[in-house]
Amino acid sequence: MTGWIGITLGDNTGIGPEVTLQALAREMVADEARYLLIGDEGHLRRLNERFRLQLPLLPFLGYDQPGRIFIHNPLPGPLPENLTPGSPDAARAALDLLSDGARRCLRRELDALVTAPVNKEAIIRAGEKSFVGQTEFLSQLAGTDRTAMMLLGQDDRGRTLRVALATTHLPIRQVADALSQAKVERTIELAALACRDLGLARARVAVCGLNPHAGEGGQLGTEEQTIIKPAVRAAQARGLDVSGPLAADALFYHAYRGDYDAVVAMYHDQGLAPLKMIGFDSGVNWTLGLPFVRTSPDHGTAYDIAGQGTANPASMQAALLLAKQLARETPQPPRTQPAR
Repeated sequence: MTGWIGITLGDNTGIGPEVTLQALAREMVADEARYLLIGDEGHLRRLNERFRLQLPLLPFLGYDQPGRIFIHNPLPGPLPENLTPGSPDAARAALDLLSDGARRCLRRELDALVTAPVNKEAIIRAGEKSFVGQTEFLSQLAGTDRTAMMLLGQDDRGRTLRVALATTHLPIRQVADALSQAKVERTIELAALACRDLGLARARVAVCGLNPHAGEGGQLGTEEQTIIKPAVRAAQARGLDVSGPLAADALFYHAYRGDYDAVVAMYHDQGLAPLKMIGFDSGVNWTLGLPFVRTSPDHGTAYDIAGQGTANPASMQAALLLAKQLARETPQPPRTQPAR
């Protein structure tokens, strides 16, 4: 371990920079981790002063310098002050920050990367027409398509949902065509490996059906019979503790009460709606299958409240906690990579 956690600050006109600073103010006393904040230095210093956080922000000169929180700006220069929300300059800069952080992880300079939110619409408007999301962007930089998004949420009684997605940011009409036995099987495997990386005693994975009532034996769709069930059986044949396909409307109740350790959902909102119901403020996004640890808060840029000091930093703090946990417990590269 290097002892360093990288944090990309995302869209400068959103809440990412401020929730990062507020989360660090809470986390500084927890351990001796060192943080590399990758973003605009002037904006961070202004926020630090405005919110009276008094964080000791230092310019980054090298990994051997004394201190705890450092700022590195990989951009050609500082961003203009008072950019409008969703500014093309901020959107393009967010991708440059993400690239810098990922490359530092790939070079093993950082133990983990935590990524503040970006805005997909703003990035596409800025000219990056192929951008789908940070998960896909990082997967491409790492040279792998064998990744999956896992979201983790916890309620106020400590009950947790862990949901891995077989598909991510797709229009609903494209989901069925995007599913394949290999993709579902890989997501099952990643979910099981994630349970082990989290130190859970078991790795019981339940798999959602795509259609209502898991297809009703083919009466409401055939994807369960042709794609999902073969993937489940293949995973079972490899010794994984996996069940399904199960009707999603009932499955999440059973997972929530502890009958399963992780759920594989077929599409974004199928998995995220129940998770955000129980852990809206503290949800964490974890990218499985990357050759480095990456987490992020489970919220967007929230342009409407940026700079007001009202944004809740709980999700960013949870993302930092998970990143540090995984960095301590997971050898490099992480176990959460599927067999090839």
